[in-house]
Amino acid sequence: MAEQHKESTNTAAASDGLPAAVAPRKKGNVRFAFAFAILASMTSILLGYDIGVMSGAALFIKEDLKISDVEVEVLLGILNLYSLFGSFAAGRTSDWIGRRLTIILAAVIFFVGALMMGFSVNYPMLMAGRFVAGIGVGYALMIAPVYTAEVSPASSRGFLTSFPEVFINLGILLGYVSNYAFSHLSLKLGWRLMLGVGAAPSVVLALMVLGLPESPRWLVMKGRLADARAVLDKTSDTPEEAALRLADIKEAAGIPADADGDVVAVAKRAGGEKRVWKELILSPPPGVRRVLLSALGIHFFQQASGIDSVVLYSPRVFQSAGITDKNKLLGTTCAVGATKTLFILVATFTLDRFGRRPLLLTSTGGMLVSLVGLGAGLTVIGHHPVGTTIPWAIGVCIASILGVVAFFSIGLGPITWVYSSEIFPLHLRALGCALGVGLNRVTSGVISMTFLSLSKGITIGGSFFLYAGIASLAWVFFFTYLPETRGRTLEQMGELFGIPNMAGDSYKEQQSPEKEKNSVEMSSTATGDVRNE
Repeated sequence: MAEQHKESTNTAAASDGLPAAVAPRKKGNVRFAFAFAILASMTSILLGYDIGVMSGAALFIKEDLKISDVEVEVLLGILNLYSLFGSFAAGRTSDWIGRRLTIILAAVIFFVGALMMGFSVNYPMLMAGRFVAGIGVGYALMIAPVYTAEVSPASSRGFLTSFPEVFINLGILLGYVSNYAFSHLSLKLGWRLMLGVGAAPSVVLALMVLGLPESPRWLVMKGRLADARAVLDKTSDTPEEAALRLADIKEAAGIPADADGDVVAVAKRAGGEKRVWKELILSPPPGVRRVLLSALGIHFFQQASGIDSVVLYSPRVFQSAGITDKNKLLGTTCAVGATKTLFILVATFTLDRFGRRPLLLTSTGGMLVSLVGLGAGLTVIGHHPVGTTIPWAIGVCIASILGVVAFFSIGLGPITWVYSSEIFPLHLRALGCALGVGLNRVTSGVISMTFLSLSKGITIGGSFFLYAGIASLAWVFFFTYLPETRGRTLEQMGELFGIPNMAGDSYKEQQSPEKEKNSVEMSSTATGDVRNE
């Protein structure tokens, strides 16, 4: 059944003169998928708000609590490491209670953390609040793109799966605005309100998400075919696509094609969780290894190229560039947030039109140029006496910072979450995405907690030259290793990366030799098509 659907889809694509494996579907009515993706992705606003608000609040926290630069670094960056616990727990939780309830859990945990930070009276209590909030952020980072990818039709998956990054940017902007709005209050009250207000969106989010349906892929994994069919009917472009998606998911889950009851039994895989770890980490097949390295690589380079240093420490960077007035500092920082939010919309509306690779390469190349410009401007300012104003160099620094966040937002920011959430086989997706988020947060934490010390060691301009060097390595990796995934269903990713099927070894053993041979041939053909592009 799945093969017949695929054949008809590929034939229609070929008639349009497009490669069958990557032909984008004609967009139809995606209003339900759009609404579901919006609600799920709003979870990401929690991380964005924390990043934005802490960049300005740190100035007042340092003054009020009398903490050192090292303690500021730890305070800002430690949330990324704390979020590791949440991201890995989310993988197990989302497979256990479902994607929808996991989103609600993320909002509840962040709510508690935000209140703890808002009522903090000393540094240890503030760090405890950061720990709890970090758990919530880890849950949100892992589950939002996974749910959105699983509920989206292939024709709009790039558009819809970029929403988490849109809300991260919106959260950053709201955090910057909160800094500016509460900066005029007393020292003791201002920063506490900045942090405590973050609890409000999580309450609204938890209530709104109650109306979400469950992910169709999770429902199929639990054997609830009728419920999955109902969600797919609402979120697919056509009834034919809904049937195709259901057939593909059933095949990937190891459910026979002729099993059409409302609820069916799903055989547990031999070895269970141990098999997943073995296939993904300990001894992955070549195709799975490439998927894993692709996901880990894009997550690493997203953070290692220094975006958190620009966003979290933008007030410090502007201070180094010669802007010292706090109102001007926070106002200029708001411009950074507005630019980041505006340009994320470019990626949102072009991901499914231009594809992942063109935007990713353009984004990384633009960041490279902007980081070099920022490093050069700060180096020139640093070589002049303190208090000397160099207008052209200040202008270069401001333009370069805006360039970094703009180019990051059109590609590397959103595509990281889109790409990593769509390439893993179904049975490896939760753990694979959790590993990607884990590496993302570790790298972000290292960058955040070393920036001030790095700036003192090799100068602030030298720090951005270092990030530019990492961005150049990222461009080479993306160009040589990452294939285009535009227009493919999630289950077709196995063909693209050389995985004969998306169900795992236990299901593969049940295939006939002839079908396995055909799957390998399809994999080779699809891979060749992408390389020829």
